Amino acid sequence: MPAVSAPAKVLVTGASGFLAAWVVKALLEAGYAVRGTVRSASKGEHLKALFGGKGDFEIVIVEDMTKDGSFDEAVKGVDLVQHIAAAVTFDINHPDDVILPAVRGTLGLLESVIKFGSSVKRVIITASGASIIKRQEIPGKWDETSWNEPAIAEYKARGDKTDGATAYRAAKTLAEKAAWELYEKNKPSIAWDLVVLHPPYILGPPINDVPSLSALNTSTKHLYDVLFAGVDDTRLTEGSSWIDVRDLARAHLLAGETAAAGGERILVSAGPFFWQTLVNVANSITPSPMPGLLKGKPELITPGMPFPIGFDTTKAQRIFSGLELRPLEETIRDSLIFYASLVEREA
Repeated sequence: MPAVSAPAKVLVTGASGFLAAWVVKALLEAGYAVRGTVRSASKGEHLKALFGGKGDFEIVIVEDMTKDGSFDEAVKGVDLVQHIAAAVTFDINHPDDVILPAVRGTLGLLESVIKFGSSVKRVIITASGASIIKRQEIPGKWDETSWNEPAIAEYKARGDKTDGATAYRAAKTLAEKAAWELYEKNKPSIAWDLVVLHPPYILGPPINDVPSLSALNTSTKHLYDVLFAGVDDTRLTEGSSWIDVRDLARAHLLAGETAAAGGERILVSAGPFFWQTLVNVANSITPSPMPGLLKGKPELITPGMPFPIGFDTTKAQRIFSGLELRPLEETIRDSLIFYASLVEREA
């Protein structure tokens, strides 16, 4: 499939979200026209203020992406689709709180593209390392050949009693499987291809509307809590892998522009971490952008200690050869600067 290039028109779903706002910014700066979906007019106001006058940017409202045909109008006249909208939370009342939007939202979008996206050349879906990692194999290292089948099995076994974290992992896995199945079924008759990006923990400063600490997205709230609220010793020795939100936005841009990305699952990660490692890095930054940093317990992390979650990013390095990743210190520093500005606004 041919790559997409500016000034093509791009649909970005969930444009008011943490990652999606940065993707919109990257696309506009590269000369693309962008159509962003939001759930309400009020959610689009911040984006209009942020991107007004900075390129060809428009907002369309998709109130409920689980409804049939919700993306029918949004996909018309676009060349590239970046599907980023998702419910990223472990705090649920029922597994369907995350599974239904993930699966139905993804399938509904692809169905709309099949029916009305006659100009679409590529669809990029933001999945997650959660659909690749198998919790039962931690500590471990995974690549794109892995699927989190155990999360699906656990969800099917526990049903309504499934915890939030397992429901989220199952949702991401089920949604991606459904996307590939629909794509393969319709492949002979469609003119677009599919790319699925798998990021780990997404860190860095938000540019979307975050009026208070309570409005932080899941990953940036987790980092804030570890640095300032405190967590138990067990949590400090746990960890994952990470990527800066700005670098992930750049990966989304490259995923549209790089022909070799077509038909691929691609893990994009800057490397593994322990939560205590992030605490150590934050405390090493001088002068500190924000007072009140906790120290944690550095002695808990010993030389040679295996990281809980690692990813083989060989494929991403090959396909996205021009993607440069920020060092962890820069990501943590910029996060601290954002937290400090947020606390100052709330004071």
